[in-house]
Amino acid sequence: MSQIIEDNEVDIVIGALRSDLTTFMEEWRRIFSRFHLIVVKDPDLEENLQIPPGFDYHVYTKSDMDQILGSTTTAISFSGHSCRYFGYLVSRKKYIVSVDDDCIPARDDQGHLIDPVAQHISNLIHPATPFFFNTLYDPYRNGSDFVRGYPFSLRSGVNCVLSCGLWLNLADYDAPTQAVKPDERNHRYIDAVLTVPARAMMPVSGINIGFNREVMGPALFPGLRFSGEGKIRWETMEDIWCGMCAKVVCDHLGLGVKSGLPYVWRGDSGDALESVKREWEGVKLMEEVVPFFQSLRLPLTAITAEDCMSKIAVIVRERLAPLDPVFNKAADAMEEWLKLWETVGSDV
Repeated sequence: MSQIIEDNEVDIVIGALRSDLTTFMEEWRRIFSRFHLIVVKDPDLEENLQIPPGFDYHVYTKSDMDQILGSTTTAISFSGHSCRYFGYLVSRKKYIVSVDDDCIPARDDQGHLIDPVAQHISNLIHPATPFFFNTLYDPYRNGSDFVRGYPFSLRSGVNCVLSCGLWLNLADYDAPTQAVKPDERNHRYIDAVLTVPARAMMPVSGINIGFNREVMGPALFPGLRFSGEGKIRWETMEDIWCGMCAKVVCDHLGLGVKSGLPYVWRGDSGDALESVKREWEGVKLMEEVVPFFQSLRLPLTAITAEDCMSKIAVIVRERLAPLDPVFNKAADAMEEWLKLWETVGSDV
């Protein structure tokens, strides 16, 4: 089931939250110079972007967002880290690899430079095994295979459409955990890829992911924000909501999600105590959100990611919106994203 992917089938999406990308781009030059780059400028960033020469890229700004969103869309915002989703929307490639501008290439435990794009693509072109866990992790990697007792009828696997990478240095902790462990860093390089089992929920971070845009694009969207003074967002948990939607879609459609390699090196974040203030409402709501997604089942009539997301939006409005009005806004955003996806896609 594996295949060969050409470089021109891949877009690299970079959400630019800082104006000077010179150091970032130079760190990635050996890897990014082979691909087309979609650089999406945070609409709240006023300074012009500084990008060194020698790259094939297109910069999208607030004016591009305004042109596509028009005056009717109110539930979707591409500010902050959500600007990366605009890149997903305007890309025309089959595969997307998304990396944030506070990450640089990492090195493995032998000191060799890691190519995250190559590893994401490898994860996506090799099958996934969500319906029976292989205790040697990814059986399609060199030096591995299916273990004793693994059913032969399941060894062909299913298509993998989402690859979730990890990072070294700053661990993927929420703000409360970072606040109580301010000096803890992740230096463990685990040379492993595994398929996330069907019906198992997982937190997804858009900082370092690869995915099949043609299949999963409609399920990867900016969807959950709090409204109020200061435009308070669900901060880092916004993409967790998106990821759980995507996982439900994959489970329903019989598709695979992998986690593990590749790693990137993540720069230190800001003040954890300040982040706690922004994240706390989301942390509390997760206790309602996770059981909802764990129990969520979609009708057999939903046969595409678009169908699935439309159904999820309806169920969110019915079951979660009565608990907190923020979920009604999330359902609005999901429905508006699907309309945008269809509209922008029809302009190709």
